[in-house]
Amino acid sequence: MSGKVWFITGVSSGFGRTLAEEVARNGDKVIGTVRQLSQLAEFNNISPGNTFAYLMDVTNPDGVKATIEAAFNHFGRLDVLVNNAGYGFLGAVEEATIKDFKEVMETNFFGALQVTQAVLPYMRKQGSGRILQMSSVAGFRATAGFGVYNASKFALEGMSEALALEVAPLGIKVTIVEPGPFRTNFAGSSIKTARQEMPEYEGTARVFKNNILGYAGQQEGDPQKATQVLMQLVQSDAPPLRLPLGPTAITAVRNKIQQVSQDLDTWETIAAKTSFDE
Repeated sequence: MSGKVWFITGVSSGFGRTLAEEVARNGDKVIGTVRQLSQLAEFNNISPGNTFAYLMDVTNPDGVKATIEAAFNHFGRLDVLVNNAGYGFLGAVEEATIKDFKEVMETNFFGALQVTQAVLPYMRKQGSGRILQMSSVAGFRATAGFGVYNASKFALEGMSEALALEVAPLGIKVTIVEPGPFRTNFAGSSIKTARQEMPEYEGTARVFKNNILGYAGQQEGDPQKATQVLMQLVQSDAPPLRLPLGPTAITAVRNKIQQVSQDLDTWETIAAKTSFDE
């Protein structure tokens, strides 16, 4: 079998769909996961012989293992995993319920973790593999009103950074992808909001919420161009650990680095005085 075999979660829309279409167009095989029976035939028909839809919920551990086992048995290998399934959540930390936090974490973090753990035995056996963790610039820098989503993506990035160190000697490479605003349905039907709105957060969380919802469909990023970058990334022998996508993401990452550096410079002398006096 020529070409690579990709396993992409959440291909019904957004980045996952655009990437799957481009990968299939390039001649590679794409296993795409969907959550509705009606989406199976549609995905299979995108590029018959190259696109293969599987019904899978990333929050169902048994279903994840069974799907990945079936995919590997069918294709004989899994070259690229793209953990793309997830959703956004808007609201101040105090406005969100513990249930809100748990549900977002269940999909965005534990879902990606379960898929990763299920794929790793096959990649280890092959002695090769690429894992793309679709995080967000929100996984590197927090924003008022995005704390629930920030928490899920910060967790994903922390796990993935450790994972990259663990699997590098095994021939597996991990990259954390951090898109900024892209013209997908992330800010539309794919986003959830806190049920309560507290007046105390009108000038912080509410401003961000209104901005996000207000520019749905007008974001700067072109998903098609992003997929070209991701495909180039998979071909690289020396992929980065983190890859911010788009001008907004790049600027935000640089600003966060600068902020951390400034805090370190300001407090280093005091903070360092914590050792025993021998």
